[in-house]
Amino acid sequence: QVQLVESGGGLVQAGGSLRLSCAASGHTFSNRGMGWFRQAPRKEREFVAAISWSGGSTYYADSVKGRFTISRDKAKNTLYLQMNSLKPEDTAVYYCAADRRLRLGVPSSADFGSWGQGTQVTVSS
Repeated sequence: QVQLVESGGGLVQAGGSLRLSCAASGHTFSNRGMGWFRQAPRKEREFVAAISWSGGSTYYADSVKGRFTISRDKAKNTLYLQMNSLKPEDTAVYYCAADRRLRLGVPSSADFGSWGQGTQVTVSS
């Protein structure tokens, strides 16, 4: 089981940037695909981005493609989400997640089994 702790959220104006971090503990981080999800008030949790265990493959939701970048640093056991050109509709609690098992390629939404506690991102207009 991997433990995940997100940080880096905050309040930013529209058009601004934030970088979220997700610190992972446990020996499985290096061989698990990882992802970011978000949940806005009164909405279902939605997929944002995912990265393969190697870091060589990534996948993004259409709503963030071209603005957000997911990356990972295995030496630091940390997952990142660089968010640029933020919009008010990006306001949500952002969660990082780890795949249940080692697999080739990018995990799909149903593959994630470990979750962090979330970090709030608020984008003002």
